[in-house]
Parts: sequence; C-alpha cells; structure tokens
Amino acid sequence: MARPTPQTFDKKKTVAENRRARFDYYIDDTFEAGIALTGTEVKSLRFGEGSIAESYAEVRDGEVWLVNSNVPEFSHGNRFNHEPKRPRKLLLHEKEVDRLTGAVERKGMTLVPLSIYFNSRGRAKVELALARGKNAADKRQTIKEREWKRDQQRLLRDHG
Repeated sequence: MARPTPQTFDKKKTVAENRRARFDYYIDDTFEAGIALTGTEVKSLRFGEGSIAESYAEVRDGEVWLVNSNVPEFSHGNRFNHEPKRPRKLLLHEKEVDRLTGAVERKGMTLVPLSIYFNSRGRAKVELALARGKNAADKRQTIKEREWKRDQQRLLRDHG
C-alpha cells in the first residue's frame, strides 16, 4: 500500500525555515498555526527577518507558545518596538491543542517549528511538527542515505 502524500500548506512567502529539524527529529505530524504578533513584528517578518533555528513550542495552561524564536526589532519602530525573543502565542483549535498536549505528555514527543511563512491571505503562520528525537546512530544513518542518493544521482547522470 502506498504511503499517503503529506499535507501541504499554502505558503506564499517563507520567512524563516528550520532545516536542522528534519535532521535532528523524526517528523510524525505537522500542523499549521497562526501567530499572535504585534505590529512591528509583522513588519520585521515581512522584510524577511526572523529565525527559528533554536526555537521550540510548548503547551502551557491549555495554550501553545513559541519559545526562543528571534524576530529582530523593526528599524523604524521607535518606542513601539517589540522584544526580539519574547514567547509568542500560537493560534490552534482546541482539539489540536488537546492532541498536542496528549502527545507531548504521554509519548514524550517534542513540538518543533519547521517554518514561518505568510499564506495567500497575508497571514503569518507557523508550520509546527510533532516530532521524536533521533539519537546519534539514527543521524549517521540519515547521512549515509543522503550521500548514497547523491551518489546514485551522480552515477545515473554520468552513465545514464
């Protein structure tokens, strides 16, 4: 039986991507969540600034928060500027929050942001993954597979 195709989200402009997450974690499920932002944060993100490399999400009091994501201060924000590394609330349906809470508490999984982007309606969204950590041997296996695929492509191209 064929594996079902993963759900894709309507990404118009990707602002920040966490490429390391796919190497460090097994991605089980992905969710699209809105972000509660202030005005200067939105402007800063529209200029393509922002980083989610060391960030993670956590469930607190029935709400999901994006922790340690960096959205630099807006250059023309003066006194209305925001704090760059403040926790940001993620907007999810209650069923999704309950599902995430159960997975994090019972199965020991982690919530990892994969990307921040603007959708076709101009709303800032986060692609959030429910993930399990890889150990060192798993990471080595991933590297071996990636290098073998690269060698396969090279062989096919040269001798094709």
